[in-house]
Amino acid sequence: MSGSPKQIYFATRKKHDQLWNIYVARPIASVIVWVVAPTRATPNQLTLASLAIFLVGTALLAELGTPLGGLVAVGVIEISYLFDCADGMLARHKKLASREGHLFDFFTDESKALALTAGLAVRLYRTGGLAPDLTPWPAGSPAFLLAGVGAVLVVASGLSLTNFVRRPELTGKAGAVEAHYETADHAPPTSIVGRVAAISMTFLRFLNHYPSHVWVFAIAGRFDVFFWMYASLNLLYLAKGWLGLVLRFGRS
Repeated sequence: MSGSPKQIYFATRKKHDQLWNIYVARPIASVIVWVVAPTRATPNQLTLASLAIFLVGTALLAELGTPLGGLVAVGVIEISYLFDCADGMLARHKKLASREGHLFDFFTDESKALALTAGLAVRLYRTGGLAPDLTPWPAGSPAFLLAGVGAVLVVASGLSLTNFVRRPELTGKAGAVEAHYETADHAPPTSIVGRVAAISMTFLRFLNHYPSHVWVFAIAGRFDVFFWMYASLNLLYLAKGWLGLVLRFGRS
């Protein structure tokens, strides 16, 4: 299939997307799709490439403790994200989207979230940083390693929760590929409370979408702030999800 990067971008973009994706990641990813589309490369292969590059990035994040090293690591992570965008775009471009590919993509994203959390914890163990109460934890203190174990448990539990609540037995749906084709329209809320809640959720999703802003923390040299923010957002998601489960399954 042919088409310029611009044509590929407009033909494969999503209806509901992050601003970072719309104006930065997907325009660049469309060039990747344009290059690989004439080849035998598959969306799943781009997903694997994204995971491999991401693991290199998190290893660099843990190993290179200097400010420049942090920027290099985040640069590699952002390159990985470009391939993460390109896999779905290639699937839409070549009409190859599938439930299996969507699930595989989400599975690799789960692995990335855990790797990022662990990589941050190891980096902060080696460099030191601020605790939640803004007191400094020195380099070599086991505090950040213990915090990392807790954060990995929170992130892993949140991912397990997501997989559970998306099961067709709970949703009543057999599963589809809308995540790739974006065929479903969502009507915006009309009440003031609904609009405020929608704005709040949009902001929280933005904060949890680390490719949009992790580079800001890298430039500022504040991976400790990013670590606590990322862990807190996942803890908030986990608490919200469990509240819904308790209300659903805990009633008589």
